[in-house]
Parts: sequence; C-alpha cells; structure tokens
Amino acid sequence: MSLSNAWLKANLGKKREKVEEFKDRDNMGIRVSPLGKITFQMRYRYDNKHCRLDLGSYPKISLKEARNENDRLRKELEQGHNPKIVRKLEKQAIINAGSLESIFRQWYDSYCVKNKKMHHEIKRSFELYVLPVIGDLPAEKITLHQWLAILEDHAEKRPSIADRILTNSKQILKWAVRRKLISESALTGINAKEDLQLKKGVGDRSLSDDEIKYVWLAINESRMSTKNKLYLKLCLVFGCRNGELRLSRKDHFDFKNMVWTVPPENHKLGKASGKPLSRPIIPEVKELIQETIALSGKGDYLFNNNGTNEPMGVGAPVQLPYNIMQWLRKNKAYDMPHWSVHDLRKTARTNFSSLTEPHIAEIMLGHKLPGSWRVYDHYEYLPEQEQAYKAWWIRLEGLVEL
Repeated sequence: MSLSNAWLKANLGKKREKVEEFKDRDNMGIRVSPLGKITFQMRYRYDNKHCRLDLGSYPKISLKEARNENDRLRKELEQGHNPKIVRKLEKQAIINAGSLESIFRQWYDSYCVKNKKMHHEIKRSFELYVLPVIGDLPAEKITLHQWLAILEDHAEKRPSIADRILTNSKQILKWAVRRKLISESALTGINAKEDLQLKKGVGDRSLSDDEIKYVWLAINESRMSTKNKLYLKLCLVFGCRNGELRLSRKDHFDFKNMVWTVPPENHKLGKASGKPLSRPIIPEVKELIQETIALSGKGDYLFNNNGTNEPMGVGAPVQLPYNIMQWLRKNKAYDMPHWSVHDLRKTARTNFSSLTEPHIAEIMLGHKLPGSWRVYDHYEYLPEQEQAYKAWWIRLEGLVEL
C-alpha cells in the first residue's frame, strides 16, 4: 500500500495489540506502536546486510518530509555511504557546531586583539547588540535574514554601530570559513551602502574660531569634572588621537626634556612602525599636565578611572561634547552643531596649516610622511613642532582670553 495523510491522521494514537508495520513506496514504511505512535522508517541493504533507519515520528515530520529524507539518504547510499552513518555524522556536526559566541570569542582572542586598535569597542558592540540575540545559535545555522534583522535595526538608529557590526561580522565569518568551522558565510556579498544605506565618508567637521571660544568657555564654567575639562583642553591643544591621551601614563611625560612620548602600542601607526611618537611640551601645556597628574593621585595613568589604577574607559570621552553642547544651549542660548572629541583633532590640524609647514603639521598629528620621505627622514622635528605648538597656544589665547 501507499501511505496517505488521511490514513496517518486516522491511526495516530489509536491503540492496538502489538507493533504493526506498513509499507510505503521506495522501501520506506512506518512502524506503529501499541499506543499508536507512528515512526517513519527507511529500509535498505548495506554491505549485504538488511538495515533499518528511523527517519522521524509523525506528525513532527510530515509524510512528504519523510519521503524527501528517504530520497536524500538513498542518494547517499548510491554513492556508497551508509545512511545510518550519514545521519550520525550530521547529528554530531550539529552537537559540535560552534555557537556564534564561541566563534566570536575565538576570533576576538586570536585575531582582533592583536590586529585592531579599537578591539574593546568591537567587543562591547557585539556584547550589547549581537550576542544577546543570536550568540547562542550555531553560527552555521544563522540565516541572512537573522543577521539583517539586527543590522537593519541599528542602521537606522545607530549607523556607526551597524557599520562596525557588519564589517566585523563579515570578518568573523570569513575567518571561521578558512578554519573549516563553518562551510560558508551568510554575509558574503552584503554591502553597507547598497543593502543598509550606510554612507561612509570622512567627516569635515572642525570648530570655527567662535565655536572654539564657546567650547573653551563651557569647559571652564560648566560643572564637568576638572579631569574631563583638562582632557578636552589637551585634546584640542595637542591635536592627538583621544586614545593616545586616554592611555597615557605619567611616566610618558618627561618634564626634564619637555617631551611627551607615546609608545608604539598606544598610537595607530605603532604596530607597523614599532616606533613611538614624540611631542614637545610647551610650558603652558606643562601646567595642564601637572594639574592632571595631581588629580590622578597615586595611579600610573594620567587619566584614570576614579578609584582605580586603570586608564579612562573607551566610552568615557564620548559624552563630553554632548555635555558641552547642552550647557551652551541652556546657559548661553547657543545651539551648537554636533561635534565629537575627534573633531578637536581636526580643528587643531586645520589651525596648524597656517602656523607651520604641512609636513610638520602631519608629524604633530602622528601621521606618516608620504612615499620615500618616511623611509629616509627619521628626524623628529621637535623644535619645529614646539614652535607650532607655541603659535597655536598664542592663537588660542587670542580666541579665548586665557
């Protein structure tokens, strides 16, 4: 006989005196227990032995699904594979399948920490927005639609976060494919601009002279902590990357030779060059640094987390510009366009252009010189940098009446 859905439905749960078996097509059949449980079975010969394999129970799998599975396994049998071993290996693969969180942690420890300067932010983004949603799922089984559900949500609310998640998720999956942890990446071909409407570009925000005046005023008069006030001032004066200052230790500041040394591990080019950055300390800036050192107590870092010997956290500076803008709106009725701590670096660089030669300005920012220039010229230009910083301080004095 050939089974039908109507027959299966009518006999499901129907008690009988003993186990009964019924045939379907293509050597598939069912076994019905005395309590009426229906189990689909595949019958076949392998190595000259009669074999049976349970395909699943009705109605958890349908008649159509059982027939399709029977057909799939018979194709494996035609190729010389024992269907029972095929199913066992597939089950074991599911058991051993690495969850996304497991693969993320492996990638993070073995690759991300060693190769990405902002690895802490990447880890935080995944722990906040990705792992709580799909972290416990086998990475192999996470569909494109599940990835897009996360990415599209953040593309609208937090574009920079969405871009970070997409970029690093593609790298994680590609890394896992190379190591045979998964067979393919669900995100292959997904593009930030075309699929998520994320527009990448270099921001052109730098503060005007009037904005510098307002920001400095707000820094001085707001209730922001003195430590954060000094942090913003030093970022603007040095034009440094905020991480260089955030991770700086007290012993990086040599007041005898008046030089701030940024070790290779603390600046963007350090991994490739293996060399530190050297910035001169002018007397006026020395006072700001010494005030910061006094506030940091016995800790090793110039800017430490309160009550700890750990450097200021990655996310700590993010809120500072917002606090400044809020204070100006409330106390000066000045609605300032949005800016970030990184925009202070652009502001300094813009002003350096009219105070010194272009290559000096680039060295002050910790940028590499072009072409063979950086290969042959190892001079640090400290006197030239010092002159530029002095000129920049004088300009600031004129703007903000220091």
